[in-house]
Amino acid sequence: MDKDRGTKANRKSEQLEAFRKQSQGKVMTTNQGVKVNDDENTLKAGKRGPTLFEDFHFREKLAHFDRERIPERVVHARGYGVHGDFQVYQCMKEWTKASFLQDPSVKTPVFVRFSEVSGSKGAYETNRDVRGFAVKFYTDEGVFDLVGNNIPIFFIQDSIKFPDLIHALKPEPHNEIPQGQSAHDTFWDFIANNQESAAMMMWLMSDRTVPRSFRMMEGFGVHTFRMVNEAGVSRFVKFHWKPVLGVHSLLFKEAQQIGGYDPDFHRRDLWSNIEMGNYAEFELGVQMIPEEDEMMFGFDILDSTKLWPEEDVPVTIIGKMTLNRNVDNVFAETEQVALHPGNIVPGIDFTSDPLLQGRLFSYTDTQLYRVGTNYKELPINRPLCPFHNNQRDGAARISIDLGQVAYHNNSLANNTPVTVSGEDGGFVSYPEQLGGTKTRETGELFSDHFSQARLFWNSMSDIEKMHITEAFSFELGKVKSLSVREQVVDMIARISTSLAESVARNIGVEVPCECKQIEVSKSSPALSQANTVFLPYTLRVGVIVAEGFDGQMLGAVLAYFKKYGLQPVILSKQLGRITGNNGMELDVDDSFITGAPVLYDSLYVIGGEGQCPYFVGKAQEFVRESFKHYKPIGASGPGIGIIQSLGIEQEDGVIIGQGAAEFAGRFIPAAAQRRFFGRSIM
Repeated sequence: MDKDRGTKANRKSEQLEAFRKQSQGKVMTTNQGVKVNDDENTLKAGKRGPTLFEDFHFREKLAHFDRERIPERVVHARGYGVHGDFQVYQCMKEWTKASFLQDPSVKTPVFVRFSEVSGSKGAYETNRDVRGFAVKFYTDEGVFDLVGNNIPIFFIQDSIKFPDLIHALKPEPHNEIPQGQSAHDTFWDFIANNQESAAMMMWLMSDRTVPRSFRMMEGFGVHTFRMVNEAGVSRFVKFHWKPVLGVHSLLFKEAQQIGGYDPDFHRRDLWSNIEMGNYAEFELGVQMIPEEDEMMFGFDILDSTKLWPEEDVPVTIIGKMTLNRNVDNVFAETEQVALHPGNIVPGIDFTSDPLLQGRLFSYTDTQLYRVGTNYKELPINRPLCPFHNNQRDGAARISIDLGQVAYHNNSLANNTPVTVSGEDGGFVSYPEQLGGTKTRETGELFSDHFSQARLFWNSMSDIEKMHITEAFSFELGKVKSLSVREQVVDMIARISTSLAESVARNIGVEVPCECKQIEVSKSSPALSQANTVFLPYTLRVGVIVAEGFDGQMLGAVLAYFKKYGLQPVILSKQLGRITGNNGMELDVDDSFITGAPVLYDSLYVIGGEGQCPYFVGKAQEFVRESFKHYKPIGASGPGIGIIQSLGIEQEDGVIIGQGAAEFAGRFIPAAAQRRFFGRSIM
């Protein structure tokens, strides 16, 4: 055995040495052999200008990257879609001429695709990962796609580095491990050597990347766009989706267990609630900055690794999206939907955000490769308003075009279709003043990588800080390279000395010997999930019952649950029907074998006259596990004895009662609170 282990170690060492020799001293070139001068920045019209289409190195690099996987998406492969509609609350004419933001009585159809970033289609859904949050609006002026994430910033500043980020994040190529996780050497090596990722690194290690539900996470457009009104006045804008149910997360260990019990946890939650009529609701908010205030902040507003603190630039809520219809066919809709940040309508326009500029090329290129030449003709992608142009033929053409003319200008068809002026609804790009020397550089303020990372840390509650510390310790504890671990801890020390010291001790590296912590005292309460909305609506309660349960008590409690939107899941030792002491019958939803404590947001133990030692033992297991995850636990009747046998009846969030009204009055607010972190863990 030792000999085999030594042989494998030698082979790995030889492979690494061969790779180093192959790459050592080599100059980077394009695929045509042209030596590359800069692989960090796209070619721009001035340091803060837009990316130039002539950047052949960028186009080659991204076009190759877009074609690396077939047939699933390179990123965001694991996703789920749903239909709905959007209504603006009041006319937005002052800020934009976009027609779907004018009339509060108009419902604009939408399609939303939620997704993970790193995993393949087979990854389980509760991995620690950024979540995609992409919305397609079918407006009367054409399709508008708001393609974002559940995090307001991103890892990189310039899109030319996107292939590098994803290559580092994806499973390592020599062994295809790990799947759908960031806890490995190449990802953290990228972070340590691309320190513009510092703020995003903090978000990734926070509770935001283990959401409780798609219905309970924020969405962000990430980039800086423009809104333009009829008078031609432009404002810089960022888009936000605020979930009506608040922003809530799983615990990391809980998320790992759920991945084993139910790899489809998030899509099942979305599908089931919509089928029950519990529609997912999100309010659309905008942050706006006038053109003349562009440079008044201590960061560059075109930098996608930076957010606009809500205390400095308030979010104005302008409308609501209601997701109310599941797809009919996942492949035809969710998989074939082609989302693209370049799909905009009059009244919304681009900025020179260098990450956005590259996406305007890459997303079109990706969809042409992945779905095909005529992907825009598919039902899920085509606009609801009429569309006409001279594009013809191509693979999988759906339209049967008539006539002999397919060009412009023409006389044979009276020069139709015709272009129209901006006054008649034609799209006219905002006449931004541009100027500067062609260069592969970026704005000076892009170089501050740590101020907002510190802002995020300052904004966290003590519990959130503890979870971030544990997340770093887990992730970096999986990194085999001591050098990479040391580099990341040194990077963390720029953000928080105390965080770096704790992580260093946990992963066995030297604590940085000098204080490098950046001096930022500001915080932003909007960044902490402790400041969100807490509602009981649609939360799942595991109700543990045995034969001969108190039917009068349970019936009354279930009525209260229904009134406040809690979803009871009847749980017993086996599936089938179960009867109470008053003849009340219930269908058992989960048995102790098919269910698991992590699948419920709280527990209610009522027991029954027929509870046996097996029932009591299993109920105790469920209670212990829920207690460890700080969840609310209630008990009545014989169930009280089960709680008392564990000695937890005096702990926070443990509710005991005999009267239905009194019990429900205390249990339902506890269920809404979700976690009781003050309790002592068994």
